Amino acid sequence: MAFVKGAWRILVAIKDGLVLLFLLLFFGALYAALSFSPKPAASISAGALLLDLDGTIVEQPAEADPFALLSGSGPAMKEYRLSDIVTALDAAKTDDKVKAVVLNLDGFMGGGQVAIARVGQALDGLRAAKKPVLAYATLYTDDSYQLAAHASEAWSDPLGGVAIMGRGGSGLYYKGLIDKLGVNTHVYRVGTYKSFVEPYIRADQSPEAKQANQALADVLWQNWQDDVAKARPKAKIAAYAADPVAAATAANGNMAKAALSAGLIDKLGDATAFGSRVAEIAGEASDAKAGGFAKIDLAAYVKARKPANDGQIGVLTIAGNIVDGEAGPGTAAGDTISDLLLTALNEKDLKALVVRVDSPGGSVMASEKIRNAILKAKADGLPVVVSMGNVAASGGYWVSTPADMIFAEPDTITGSIGVFGILPSFEGTLAKMGVTTDGVATTPLSGQPDLAGGTSPQFDAIMQMGVEDIYRRFVGVVAQSRRKTPAQIDAIAQGRVWDGGTARQNGLVDRFGGLEDAIAEAARRAKIDPKTARAYNIEKTPDKWAAWIEAMAERETDDAGAPRDMLARQAMLQRGWAMQAVADVKALVTGAGIRADCLECRSYGAPKMQSAAEERGMMALITGLWR
Repeated sequence: MAFVKGAWRILVAIKDGLVLLFLLLFFGALYAALSFSPKPAASISAGALLLDLDGTIVEQPAEADPFALLSGSGPAMKEYRLSDIVTALDAAKTDDKVKAVVLNLDGFMGGGQVAIARVGQALDGLRAAKKPVLAYATLYTDDSYQLAAHASEAWSDPLGGVAIMGRGGSGLYYKGLIDKLGVNTHVYRVGTYKSFVEPYIRADQSPEAKQANQALADVLWQNWQDDVAKARPKAKIAAYAADPVAAATAANGNMAKAALSAGLIDKLGDATAFGSRVAEIAGEASDAKAGGFAKIDLAAYVKARKPANDGQIGVLTIAGNIVDGEAGPGTAAGDTISDLLLTALNEKDLKALVVRVDSPGGSVMASEKIRNAILKAKADGLPVVVSMGNVAASGGYWVSTPADMIFAEPDTITGSIGVFGILPSFEGTLAKMGVTTDGVATTPLSGQPDLAGGTSPQFDAIMQMGVEDIYRRFVGVVAQSRRKTPAQIDAIAQGRVWDGGTARQNGLVDRFGGLEDAIAEAARRAKIDPKTARAYNIEKTPDKWAAWIEAMAERETDDAGAPRDMLARQAMLQRGWAMQAVADVKALVTGAGIRADCLECRSYGAPKMQSAAEERGMMALITGLWR
């Protein structure tokens, strides 16, 4: 009887807690609804168009979770759509209301070289149109400085400066931990350079992986320097990056003065001084606050200038990890993307299709499902053109194979044509605790894969042959698409990752160019004047409730944003990469078994910022493994 009473009290407590939580969320939402008044998109005042990039630039932002936002556990950083930024900057060139463009890069966490270079081109267009571009940050790092280099005035706080890190860094290898735990890692792979599985079977990079990764890093680093040098020819960027100690020593440790002396920045001053300078060009703020200036809100400006989504050139975005099933924007879910495309083909009078790819790959099954949907567009007579963004590797290249033409940028990371599967079993772990397994079987595959007792040789052989078969299919699909023999593709495949320039030389890519070039090419192939061609973005209709909650949360937030000093900022960035690595491990264990994926590709952009709840879950996972 006492047990029943205790259980009843627990149930009543849980019920009361849920009711209280619901009431808190309800009244919180009610208060927000009564206090929130969205800014009208049409009323754009004159002043400086402010790009306060407190987060990352992405191809397709992830859809906000309204309940996570209401509970305060949403992502710490915002995602900005690349096309929105480019649209705003292009419109600002001829808009008399826009007196200047201001980049506040204090909270900017990156976005990949292709995306950043595209924004740089738009900034160059503004300067060519005689529009001032002013950039400010307490501390610039590689990505933020690549943007600031395109400004007509680059400012830094006297306590800040420029910290150029270059490309490269270390990754996590789990072989020692796996051995310590007694886990048996079963790896099935094809490709000399398919290094995704190496962290689970080695304590370091293989010589082949290190050679390929070094070559990729060297090319991207050189391209970064070339872009910065072209935008700011007087900057002594090579010497500054090659010997930062000498630069710091010459300035007695003052990195801001060191950057100023090297010509990397134009002026030193705090945020108030910078704001006063902007006010001289764009006008004073209405509240007369020190350091204030007349601002034009980026989101409102984009909303007012964004073209109607009613074009005849379909643009399908494949962004993020390729996964099975369904998912929202920012993740390339096979069922979702194929359904979106097939629906558009059925309901819209499209004349051509452009596939914008920014993905390191993922599930083979999902990649093939998306490829088949794109082939349906070809079967309907639509020209298909692929535009590669920051990365289009492994599964990201798989979905690109139906293209009549592939556009990429020199900084695009592509290739990684290889396949692997990985499966852990825990017979060693259980044996350490005195637990063993035994049973009966009727065939060599009975009970397989046995995660508790280990896999059988027959199961391992079948899995390896299956991976090899998928690799042959992958190579065959690429060979047919690129009009080469399977042997020629195999020579440049093997899981090797290529930069866009080398990929163009070896035939994996046709031309250099961005999304606009791909749309123009698709229009020409559809016998449409590129000047009159308009895009129709094939993506999920935004959830108005989620968008409203996100706008409300953005308005009400008083977040401190990213740290300003070098130590704290780099620590935050590295924590983001660590959480990204743990998320990759989790996805590997719980996601698709056979994958066309590229781990090293993920380290050439910005880490995907996790929500507070996700970080807590990952830290719990790490702590559990440590114990």
